[in-house]
Amino acid sequence: MSTLETRIDEWRAAVLRGRMIDEADAQELESHLRDHIADLGSAGLSDDEAFLIAVGRLGRIDQLSAEFAREHSDRLWKQLTVTREEGEARASVWGMLAFAALAAVLVHAARLFAEASDGFAFWFARDLSFFVLPVLAAYFAVVRRMPLRPTVTLGAVVALLAVAVNLFPFPVGSATDLLVALHLPVVLWFAVGVAYVGGEVTSHVRRMDFIRFTGEWVIYFALIALGGGVLLGLTAAVLTPIAPEAIDDVMLWVLPAGAAGAVVVAAWLVEAKKSVIENIAPVLTAIFTPLFALMLAVSAVGYAFAGLGREFDRDLLIVFDVLLLVVLGLVVYGISARGALRRPGLLDVLQLVAVISALVLDLLVLVSMLGRIGEFGFTPNRVAALGLNLLLLINLAVTAWHLGRMLAGRAPALRLERWQTGYLVAFAAWVLLVVLALPPVFDFA
Repeated sequence: MSTLETRIDEWRAAVLRGRMIDEADAQELESHLRDHIADLGSAGLSDDEAFLIAVGRLGRIDQLSAEFAREHSDRLWKQLTVTREEGEARASVWGMLAFAALAAVLVHAARLFAEASDGFAFWFARDLSFFVLPVLAAYFAVVRRMPLRPTVTLGAVVALLAVAVNLFPFPVGSATDLLVALHLPVVLWFAVGVAYVGGEVTSHVRRMDFIRFTGEWVIYFALIALGGGVLLGLTAAVLTPIAPEAIDDVMLWVLPAGAAGAVVVAAWLVEAKKSVIENIAPVLTAIFTPLFALMLAVSAVGYAFAGLGREFDRDLLIVFDVLLLVVLGLVVYGISARGALRRPGLLDVLQLVAVISALVLDLLVLVSMLGRIGEFGFTPNRVAALGLNLLLLINLAVTAWHLGRMLAGRAPALRLERWQTGYLVAFAAWVLLVVLALPPVFDFA
């Protein structure tokens, strides 16, 4: 018997010692463990590393696995440090810094070129994500040892997208140009996702890993941004008495480079901090789910009685769409930390309340939006917003259905997870359609 199989048998024996776990539950849990190990192994990790991280992921979602991880963490960590030598760790840091520096250099090179040409504020702002996110995708392609064929395919798609967008004859300040600028980062983030999963886009487990990564990346990037803001503020305070004229130049050079580099640094931190049972998702979900559920329920009731009426405008639409996306993100982030075998609880009930309230708000927005389209006609912004809200309506409705069945004990949580990971394709297709199809359809208006 291999060493890996021996460790899986030890883990299974520890799980079966729990009173609430029977043979069938242990078999299902072991199946999830083996899926994680297989996915991690295909990404280039050794058996020891794959087993450690897989147990850690189950440990975050299942108390019995967490106890097993704690009991064996000393031995497991020693095994991990044997397989990952100090030289490899240093190479990881230097590789991350190289890609972060590349992103910073590309941003400044594009800025200097834009300043020397006309239309700086338009094409540079629209193309900004092209100088950063493909670098992050390349970083993951290298780290994940992504096979050559999907790597070349992904690079070709990004290159064609860049060429198409920059060949579009956008008038200065056009609505379609703004739409492309807003949706391009989302399209490129999906490209980052393809590289993150090593090209294994059909694996729902790997797609859920990318969802976890996205949530934690946002947190780390926000923390880096806050720290950078404090550093720049202190720098400005120090320079004010002696060289106040240098403050603008410092900000001009440091802020874009720092923001671009932080995109890669935050990604590296998310990967580097992975441990046996650590995950911030359960904490954030437990804190914010009740708050959002209350706020959404009050808002849904209030707008259901008062209505959106003629005061509904683009700014209010943006607020609602951001709110709905945050709610969906919170639900999906919570799913990523939920155990497949964990029994439904109060947090799941609150998630259902939040989803139903968001669904009501989305219906109200759609009714008002369709009324304005009937009165004033279609515009690029209205079509983009209508498509997004229809996507959210479908997602929220099916999410509420799965949550209800899960609470009733009629379906496992895994079905909800598969629904959300599968729906990523719909979101990716829509943002790509907005970027490539809407501008020519509306004659780049």
